[in-house]
Amino acid sequence: MNDCCGREGYQTTFGDRFAQRVARRYRKRGLDRTRQRLVGFLAENELEHTTVLEIGGGVGEVQVELLRRGASRVTNLEISTNYEAEAARLLEASGVADRVTRRFIDIATSPAEVEPADVVVLHRVVCCYPDYERLLSAAADHARRLLVFSYPPRNLVSRASMLAENLVRRMQHNDFRTFVHPPEAMLAVAEARGLSLQYQHRSRLSWSVAGFERAAG
Repeated sequence: MNDCCGREGYQTTFGDRFAQRVARRYRKRGLDRTRQRLVGFLAENELEHTTVLEIGGGVGEVQVELLRRGASRVTNLEISTNYEAEAARLLEASGVADRVTRRFIDIATSPAEVEPADVVVLHRVVCCYPDYERLLSAAADHARRLLVFSYPPRNLVSRASMLAENLVRRMQHNDFRTFVHPPEAMLAVAEARGLSLQYQHRSRLSWSVAGFERAAG
């Protein structure tokens, strides 16, 4: 993400402590509601023997759940290297480490270097990328059957909150930035790539979820 939210800032924002906190929460409480919705949509659409591509999967908690529900293999694309230690521990403890491949690559800038998958997942990723059209186009093109992603609500509260957070980061010389993209425009990107909206959870306060399916044939 050289031209995204800032590679150095990304490493700082999503550091070792952040990864440890996410993994600890998953071990204690399981998936949060947004991740449950992501997994739920996919599980209702025959995950058995499917391949999964997760963009920005972090420590891999969604991947563990999808593999438990029938997926055969997962490829995780990441920017921050700080997730790797916790991801290795979580995947090993869950008995699925041999079914997950973890790579460091930006699919939006290097789409040809990533193999397509039956299922593509993006959780809390589009808010980190200024060019959502480029990112979601690449994600949709790599989805042979299903695409699901989460995104923040676009309203005065969310925009003011992210503006304040970005201002603090600027003052701290952290070049990581977050974005509140227009939801309808993001959905239109996926539809323009041949996918149809099959599931949508809209939230004014938390994360929304959109699930798409590619028409057979």
